[in-house]
Amino acid sequence: MNKRGGHGYGTMAERIAATKAAAAPAPRGPEALKHCWVAHEHGRLPGLLIEWRRTAAGWQGRVVHPVPDPDVPGGWILVEEWLPAGSLVPA
Repeated sequence: MNKRGGHGYGTMAERIAATKAAAAPAPRGPEALKHCWVAHEHGRLPGLLIEWRRTAAGWQGRVVHPVPDPDVPGGWILVEEWLPAGSLVPA
């Protein structure tokens, strides 16, 4: 094997850097957040999709969304929960 990288795959350092870049986790900053609609018993509510996960039952999204506050008439509270993908609609 050519030590100088003449084989078309690049040098060992370049191959290691490419492997690390490919294995890097998905961005988790503000650019990874997505607006969505949550199908809820109170109707369609706005939500903020934070991340996805795959379970035995299928895909789920971690979402922050408002729900009516049972203790304050006309009030709202924010909840964070994992919901089935079928409950989420892209904005």
